[in-house]
This record gives sequence, structure tokens and C-alpha cells, in this order.
Amino acid sequence: MAGGLTYTALDSTELSTAEIYGQTLVELGKEHPEIVGLTADLAGSTKIGVFGKAYPDRFFNVGIAEQNMFGVAAGMAKAGLVPFLSTFSVFASLRSADQLHTDICYQNVNAKIIATHSGTSFGQAGSTHHAICDLAVVRSMPNVTLICPADGVETAEAVVAAYENKGPYYIRINRGFDRVLYGKDYPREYKFEVGKAVEVNPGTDITVIACGSCVFQAYQAAKFLENADGLKVRVLDMHTIKPIDKEAILKAVQDTRRIITVEDHNIIGGLGSAVAEVMAEAGKGCAFTRLGIQDTFAPIGLHEDIMSNLGIDCNGIINAIREAMNKDFEEDDNWDDEV
Repeated sequence: MAGGLTYTALDSTELSTAEIYGQTLVELGKEHPEIVGLTADLAGSTKIGVFGKAYPDRFFNVGIAEQNMFGVAAGMAKAGLVPFLSTFSVFASLRSADQLHTDICYQNVNAKIIATHSGTSFGQAGSTHHAICDLAVVRSMPNVTLICPADGVETAEAVVAAYENKGPYYIRINRGFDRVLYGKDYPREYKFEVGKAVEVNPGTDITVIACGSCVFQAYQAAKFLENADGLKVRVLDMHTIKPIDKEAILKAVQDTRRIITVEDHNIIGGLGSAVAEVMAEAGKGCAFTRLGIQDTFAPIGLHEDIMSNLGIDCNGIINAIREAMNKDFEEDDNWDDEV
């Protein structure tokens, strides 16, 4: 792992996703004194507080004033520092949208936003704390790189990549305690690269493209259907929403002709929309399903219960795959008549 991090994938099973990001930032801070941390009175909840304890002279709490935090971070970046600022995803994308747009993206400054409690992961806090629009909002802003890691290991890699690459980064993580995907039981070599999807499971019958907490659920669904139905389900971890991996998407369309996207986000403007844009521009048709929040507000409750209700857990993905396998995308498999 880049950046000289001192823990392993085995250690990550005992840490939440947010805790891993906090520890990763501490490790980066040892080597790079230009890194500073900012919080809007959420140091403990977002886990950036561990950076503050390690480097109190490089840590700034602006109080409950997220817009001010974005402006301060932009100024620090213009002065040559590398600010990592952290707050809940809904506040980073909506409450601070103007500052993210104008202060950070428009000026293309080297600021890194770690947006926690994304999607419905803070489900019991209610709709005001559900980040169901942030992918749509953030990916529409120029200059920003948007990453939605699947687990703690991938989060650590994304944080390191954010430091190593210039420009605005928005890293979207959950409240914490995600299922471990790339741990000691992961059967293949794992490599993180910004803008390149990871093929979590090979398959030729159908492709599930997922991000965030839904990747593990898709992987479990693929394994179940391989044993139960004999299906070969390709699963792509589309950790980078922008720039999205067009090559992986079009290869999946060519190979499997059936695509399902899964995200803990409104189906409008998020991963599903991004994938649909790629296919439409390429003129390639397929059987296509978007799983996610169906343009409504999510119910209030525990994250796992909400995911089940929305049909974006393992069981929901299994049902969607079986339904998609019964769809005919066209009468023949001939690509010569495609646009």
C-alpha cells in the first residue's frame, strides 16, 4: 500500500471504514507536514479527530459552520497546504454546495473532502441525515474526482490516492463498520487505481455494477446464484464515479448484454445514471436495471433494514438478477445492427 501505512488488511477487519480513514490520514501526516485537518464540530463522529490528537497544531475546528470550513480549506490549499476536511456527506454536498462549487472546484484547489455517513448509513438519524443526492450533486461539478469505496481497505487506498493526485477529491464513505470485502478471504489480488473498476467476480451471464456498501452485497449475491442457479455474475466495484471507467462498462455490455447498477443513493444522477450515459453515448443497448432509492426519501431505521427495504441488499440483488435474466434485450445477439 502506498504512503508507508503501517497496518494491513488483516488489521482492517477490526476497524470501521471511518476509523481506517482516520488512521490513514495520521500515517500520511507523519511524512507530509503540509497536510492539515479540518472539522465542523464532528471530529469524533467522522474520525478525523485522531489526526487532531496526533497533530493538534495542524488541526482546525471551525464549529458548526460547514460553509466556512470549505472556504477556509480553499484558502489553505491556495497557500500550499493540503487540507483534508471532513463532515457528513449530506452537509458536504448540500449545505456546502456553493462553497464546494465556487471555492474549491471552480478554483481547482488541492482540497480533499472526506464525506462520511453517506447514503442511508446513518439511517436512524432520519431523512435530514441521509445523503441520497450527493453523488448527483458532486459529479456534476467540474474538476472534482469522486470516489465511493467499498470497504476500509479501499478507503485507505483512496485517501492515499487523493493526497498523491492534485485537485479536488470527494471521498464518500459510510458511517462505519462496513462488511470487509478485500480482507484475508478475498480470493484475488486487489489493486486500486483511480478511474479503474475492480472486477470482484468474473461472469458472462450478467453484470452487476455497484459502489460503496452495495459491492459486498453484490458479491454475495453472485456467489449465491452461482451455486443456486448456475449463473456467472460479473461484479464490478465502480469505486470511482468520476472519472468513470467507460472501458469496463462497455466491455460488460458487450460480454453480458445485461447490466444492473446498485447504489445507496437516488437512482437519478448517481451511479446508475452515469453508467446509462456511457452506454447511450456508445450507442449500445442492453437489458438495464437501476437499483437504489427510487426517487423518494428513504425510510428511517437501521442501515441493514433500509437496504433490505430498498432492495439493495443481497436478497434484493438476487431477485433483480433473476428478473433480468428473464428479459430479452433483442431477438438476436447480432451487434451489426446496433448504432
